[in-house]
Formats: sequence, C-alpha cells, structure tokens
Amino acid sequence: MRRFDVAAYTGVVVLIMSAACAAESTPLTLAPVSESVRLAASDPTASTVMPLPEVEEPRTEFETLDPDRFSDPTVIDNPYLPFEPWTKLVYKGFTNELEVIEHRVVYTVTDMTKVIDGIETLVVWARDYSAGELAETELAFFAQDDDGNVWRMGEHPEEYDGGAFVDAPTWISGIAGAHAGIAMRGDPQEGSRSYSQGWGPAVEFIDRAVVGGFQDETCVVAGCYEDVLIIDEFNVEEPGAFQHKYFAPGIGNVKVDWSGSDEGREELELVSVTALNGADRAVTRVAVLELEAHAYEISPDVYGLTDPISG
Repeated sequence: MRRFDVAAYTGVVVLIMSAACAAESTPLTLAPVSESVRLAASDPTASTVMPLPEVEEPRTEFETLDPDRFSDPTVIDNPYLPFEPWTKLVYKGFTNELEVIEHRVVYTVTDMTKVIDGIETLVVWARDYSAGELAETELAFFAQDDDGNVWRMGEHPEEYDGGAFVDAPTWISGIAGAHAGIAMRGDPQEGSRSYSQGWGPAVEFIDRAVVGGFQDETCVVAGCYEDVLIIDEFNVEEPGAFQHKYFAPGIGNVKVDWSGSDEGREELELVSVTALNGADRAVTRVAVLELEAHAYEISPDVYGLTDPISG
C-alpha cells in the first residue's frame, strides 16, 4: 500500500526541486509531533489505533463513474475533504520500516484544472520528504459529483532515491484500463461496504477503503477536532495491513496511523494549514507546470494522452 506516489527524470530534478523549495519561501517553523506519535515511533512494532477492522469481500473491483453527475466538479466542499484553492497543509511524523525515519508531507491545493475522462478536475500538488530529502512529488486530480462524493481521477507520481529519478507509476482514469475511485464519500456511514480509491492495475494501484467509525475528539499539533471520521485503507493483495486516516469536518485529513502488518508503519499529524499569498501561488504554478511538462516526457502512453493543465 503506497503513501504518496512520486517520480522524476534526472534532467529536470533540479528544476522541480528548486521550484519546490521556492514554493515554500515563507519561513515555516514545524512544531514537534505529539507525544503519542513520538513514543510510537520508538517501537516499530507498535500500533496506536484500534484492532484490525473486518472487511467484507468487495462486490466490484472498481467504481462506476457517471460523467453526467458532475455539474460543478471543481467545487469540492465535502465536509470531510474540502479542497479550498491555494491552501497548503503540512504534515509531520515518522515511518517505521527498517529504522525510524522522519517524514514530512506538504499538500497544496491549486486553482488549476485538468480534464480527465471527460470531467474537469482540480489539481493538487503533493511533496513527500523522507529524512529531509524529497522522496516523491505528485500531481493528483480530484472532482466532486452532485452527491458530494469526491473522486480521485488519476495521479502522476514521481519517485526519487538520493535525488535520482526512480519511477513514475502514473494512472489516469479512462486510459490503460484505469478507473477513477472515491477519495471520500458524500455521506460516509459506518458499516457500509468498502470502495475503490482508484483502479490502476498497470501500476498496481488497487487501494480500497472502508469507513472505520467516528471519534469524538482527535488532537494533533495543529489543534483538537471533534466528530472525526476514521477511514481504514487497505489493499486486497496485502491482507492484514491497514492504514488509518482521520478526517476532521471543515479541515480534511488531520492524522495518519496504521495497524496490522503494514510495512510502511507511517504516522503523521497535521502541523499547519496556510493560505498561500500571491507570490507563493505564482511559484507553485511554475512548479506544477514544470512537473506536468516532465510527465509528458516520461509517460507518453498515459499522461501524454491527456489535455494540458489550465488555469
């Protein structure tokens, strides 16, 4: 089960990484993670959440997309996954693989759009840092249907190791057998069946999710939140491994945890939510368009079949 997908090509690594750094030109002091996450990181076998959830066999491998049900797809105001353009969310925590590694994720919602599978989507830019080094940078595409469901329409992740390009497992709905998935239900209900978060078998993206329940209060570095929704994510090919994500109303994802045999053992907490100013928005646009230009180079058979980002 992947965290955030990423990829890049050696010739443009410097351009993308320099733009990424510039997009964070406003100094940001990251508070330390909470005591619970710090202590859990010291024990790579520990799980800080509930027992393993019980998940029914899925009825279908992927979700059915109805393009006629997207009247205003780039207005994403789902209470548990609102995407306000030019909002930057920063997460900090650890991964517990062979060793405890500091982990930071920067998630930026833009006002840029891209048509995928006949539907206009909102562009989100994610960057994943491991031990202070860029490990992934990704363009992800989302749209909300008329029932309030937020759909993940595709992803272009670029993965790095030691500053060198490793891979780009791109999947786009409607291309190479891929299908859009649900990032958040419009009305998430405990006890409902699991759903596909995206179906990209060519790159082994077949993650699923199920509503795990609700928590009265969840406290992280950024603050305390009430009526928090817990989503249990899993992959049918990795039985017994779960990633748990906590979603606060009006904010979105505020915490990531794990249970079972999840090899990533990722723990993250929301540290800050920032509205980008004009200068940071301009730099972000440049970085996003540079990343897309590179996507056309390295993924001609998938990303190369899409229309360019607009905005």
